[in-house]
Order: sequence, then structure tokens, then C-alpha cells
Amino acid sequence: MKKIFLIISAITVVACNSSKEKNKIDENTSKEMISENIHEKINDTVPYEESVMLLGKANRKGFQMDAFKSWFNSGYESYSADSEVMQQLQPLLKDVTITLFMGTWCEDSQRETPHFYKILDDTGFDESKLTLITVSEEKTTPQGFESGKNITHVPTIILYKDGNELGRIVEYPIESLEKDMLAILSGKEYTHAYAE
Repeated sequence: MKKIFLIISAITVVACNSSKEKNKIDENTSKEMISENIHEKINDTVPYEESVMLLGKANRKGFQMDAFKSWFNSGYESYSADSEVMQQLQPLLKDVTITLFMGTWCEDSQRETPHFYKILDDTGFDESKLTLITVSEEKTTPQGFESGKNITHVPTIILYKDGNELGRIVEYPIESLEKDMLAILSGKEYTHAYAE
């Protein structure tokens, strides 16, 4: 049993560390998608293979760049969450903040991130309470946003209340994103895929 778990874990790590999908970006990408203030850039891109990846703080607008919009938009439109679970989840999200660590190069992130945004939209979540951090293949950012957060796999969705971590979903949900979020926010026992 341990050997099977180790083999599955190794395959999963390799999948997120060597995504073969090559994203393309148009040279005329709108400058409004890259916002710079005094301390940080939002939706900053760096070269990756034959395209680019987002790196550092980002927001939903970043996923509308040519390099990312095909997988983001199709994943968002195709996801249908469990409506009963969503009704239970909606009031529990009111006092919650969320940090999402993801890699635009990672197939798991490309699959789960659009679904996650669809859930947030369908529950009316205040997006100003979401922090989106895009990481390199090493799960790092130039600004060190990942420091002290124990980010070993992406995507990692961390749910907070009053500044305290309630729980996290790591790489993929155990049941579904909305069911896992409900379990965490309702105080049920929940263990993510890589918990020891």
C-alpha cells in the first residue's frame, strides 16, 4: 500500500513539475492587465518554455491574457458545482479570507483554479478577500509570498478566519472543491491529500 501511495505521489509531483502544455501570449497584451503600484506588480509574467507564466501577486484579469484564457475560460464555463452544497457554503464564506497559491504552468492548477473561481462567483464571495499568488515550478515567488506557508504542491487553497488558518486544499480536492471547502468551514474533520 505504501509503495502504491509513493508511486502515485511521484507521478503527481512530476505532472505539476513538467507541464508540457505550452501557453502563448500575444505581444499586444493589454497593459491594463499588468498593474504596478508602489510596492508590487500584479499579473507580472516571466518567460517559461516557449511562452510565459504569471509570477507573484495576480488577479482574475491575468487569466485573460492570451497565454491562459483558453484553459481558464473553458474550465470556468464547464464547471457545475453541487447546488445543495453551494447553499450551505455561501453563509460560511462571509467572514473568511482565502489565499490561493497556483502555477499557470501546472495542469492541476489549470484544472482547479477556474473551478474555484466559479464557486466563489456562484456564492457571491467578495473577491477583495482573495489573495492570488502565482508561483514558479519551485513553488517560489521573487517576493517570498510563500515563505512560512509550507507550499509543497499547487494549487494550494488556504482558508482563514480572523487571521487563523482553518484548513487547506492541496493540489486536488478529496471529494470536490465545494464539498472540501464546506467540510473545512463547517468544522468537520478534513485532511488534505498530502497531510501527514
